[in-house]
Amino acid sequence: MNDEKYMKRCFELAKKGEGRVLRNPLVGAVIVKDNKIIGEGYHHAYGKLHAERDAFNNLSEDANGASLYVNLEPCSHHGKQPPCVDEVIRQGIKKVYISNLDTNPKVDGIKKLKDNGIEVISGVLEEEGKKLNESFFFNMKYNRPMVILKYAMTLDGKIACANKDSKRISNESSRKYVHRLRTKYDAILVGKNTAIHDNPSLNSRIKNGIDPIRIIVDSKLEMPRDLKVFDLKSDKKTYIASISDKENPYKTEIIKCKGKDGHVDINDLLEKLYQMNVGSLLVEGGSTINNAFLEENLVDWIYEFISPKIISGEKSISPFTGKGCEFMKDAYKFEIENVSMIEGDVLLEAKNVHWNI
Repeated sequence: MNDEKYMKRCFELAKKGEGRVLRNPLVGAVIVKDNKIIGEGYHHAYGKLHAERDAFNNLSEDANGASLYVNLEPCSHHGKQPPCVDEVIRQGIKKVYISNLDTNPKVDGIKKLKDNGIEVISGVLEEEGKKLNESFFFNMKYNRPMVILKYAMTLDGKIACANKDSKRISNESSRKYVHRLRTKYDAILVGKNTAIHDNPSLNSRIKNGIDPIRIIVDSKLEMPRDLKVFDLKSDKKTYIASISDKENPYKTEIIKCKGKDGHVDINDLLEKLYQMNVGSLLVEGGSTINNAFLEENLVDWIYEFISPKIISGEKSISPFTGKGCEFMKDAYKFEIENVSMIEGDVLLEAKNVHWNI
């Protein structure tokens, strides 16, 4: 069907904004007249033109009488940009095809379109559209960043040897996939121990990759000052989340958080990140930071890379540490959404059973 073809093109365009729009949705727009595309656009970055206005700016001919395809309901309120429905009406669009309705309570674009004689058809490839903007719909429902855990482990469920060596568990293709995830999500987080032992850059090292905002959890400001992440050339900042009252010894900003049991309160940190327009957070920490999110029931999605290797050893390290559940009935529950092979590694994707959008 042509409707689905044009909506899929909207999805392709929308994805160009990954890593740039923060808590805003990914949106693409296609304008069609006489079965021909006469304009395309997408939301390039947070605060920039919305997809519909971008498409109108790229018209090859007059849009009067044309159809507009857009994967999210056009906005009807003033924010950093004016309402898109006003421009849709002004341009003389006769029909609007939408994948998803906007769950933002400020938006009611469909009513205004219909009141101005424009036909609206919604639900075109609705599930695909929902998946595309999963974190946006999550934000609207739960008012916090969506938390995604990523880790690589061996067949026996270990992420590091007893001496904490964890280099190259997964293969090169899996590591490239991780860099694509870093482009996709707004921010990345590790704990102090991972920052010290691995000395990671926490950037996206793929062609045209977008760096995420970087957060290191260091409750007492104990990290050395010469870590690579502090001298990274990037258009995104590095932050340290801490409860310490020490004078800042680093060349970066500190997010002062509430404390819980002598450590950063994860809930308070997420609230502060949400205020910074972070809508999705990729956690690449070790077992301690992973467990901190798990115990607060703040793990929404897991990417688990399984390598066909076995470390063994009583003191080798698992993806999660801590007290754990006393009884199986209290185990944290996830649904497996997808299993795939990446050149010998297995990628398992799982979703927390307690949330839905």
